[in-house]
Amino acid sequence: MCDELTEKDGKQFLLNGGKLNRRDFSKIGAAALLTAMLPKIVFAETVIEATVEISTSDGISDCYFVHPSSGKHPGVILWPDIRGLRPAYKVMGKRLAAAGYSVLVINHYYRDAKAPVVGPNASTGDPATMKFLRGMAAKLTPAATTSDAKAYINFLDAQASVDLDRKIGTMGYCMGGGMTIETAAAVPNRVGAVASFHGGRLGINDRPDSTHLLIPKSPAHVLHAIAENDDKRAPETKNILRTAYKAAGVPAEIEVYQGTLHGWCTLDSYTLYNEKQAEKAWNRLLHLFEGALA
Repeated sequence: MCDELTEKDGKQFLLNGGKLNRRDFSKIGAAALLTAMLPKIVFAETVIEATVEISTSDGISDCYFVHPSSGKHPGVILWPDIRGLRPAYKVMGKRLAAAGYSVLVINHYYRDAKAPVVGPNASTGDPATMKFLRGMAAKLTPAATTSDAKAYINFLDAQASVDLDRKIGTMGYCMGGGMTIETAAAVPNRVGAVASFHGGRLGINDRPDSTHLLIPKSPAHVLHAIAENDDKRAPETKNILRTAYKAAGVPAEIEVYQGTLHGWCTLDSYTLYNEKQAEKAWNRLLHLFEGALA
């Protein structure tokens, strides 16, 4: 999960020849992220985007909803990392929508604040920032995530741009990785695909609420894209996951992405972003969704 160690790894990456730093990111700006950092999409759909408000059992969640301008498409819930819904995740959601999906990027901190909850230069290496974020994240219990996931799926199923005859996908980054598994277990009849990128909050432990124990509750096909430094810190996690998915008969692609640091898929992780491996992971996501959300 994103923490002070992540920031330390990122600084070392820069010392070792990394290309993008905080000053570079500030110059690029959120509006230019798509053109500056992502490849062009061939035959991309034109999209409609909006901020939406979704009623949950705990209040009103402000989210970003983006979808192709015509037709019905599989719905997708995108759970951001610990820094929450912000321009980088809107860019990622918009990119997925252009590939033919109706994407809901959620603000999991709506109980405390509207998005974005931190500024563009917020650092996971700053103790005050992390104390602030962890205070809000502590409220995101498995029960809260499960309740929210049901509300988000109900919202998607009520949208004209969502194809009810096709399964819903869920994807998450950092702590959002574990939330994808909780989402699939919450509504197993609707969720057909789960994708976790440098996922945290997987809760691999001996307690009865360990996230991996939810795996048998959902038949959704799965992708786990694991950062190399996360794997070094917890090398058994991937093996526990593989065993659990195999026992449940659930198709799962689990891979450690060589040369990557926690956060490598997120566009504004200025010291961590690994374009080559991020594009590989994105293509595996599209492959998963194309097959499992049919």
